[in-house]
Amino acid sequence: MTDPIADFLTRVRNAIGAGKKTVDIPASNIKKGIAEIMKKTHFISDYSLIETDGVKKFISLKLKYNDGVSVIEGLRRISKPGIRTYKDSENIPRVRNGLGIAVISTSKGLMTDKQARAQKIGGEVICEIW
Repeated sequence: MTDPIADFLTRVRNAIGAGKKTVDIPASNIKKGIAEIMKKTHFISDYSLIETDGVKKFISLKLKYNDGVSVIEGLRRISKPGIRTYKDSENIPRVRNGLGIAVISTSKGLMTDKQARAQKIGGEVICEIW
């Protein structure tokens, strides 16, 4: 797999399309950080780290629905392995006029676009969620 974050977003997108309540994703620190941001911004209900046979770890996301419609309308990968996208604090994109979030990888860790703008920190724009 060349792009694990794109795989993460695709698994979530496919689970929403199939109407699943939960989705299991192979774990990594950056995926755990994205899941934490999604939980704090109320795009998912909860997430948990699952260990199987001591070696493999999975993140189980509990997807959130309102009247059968997913809270997450869309997910998009911005910075890709072939084309990295970096923005300074003034040029961080606003997602759907503030209704969505952009996940930014900064020197102080992963954060939302609003947090990065407030702290005047730029970084790599990982993905957008709305």
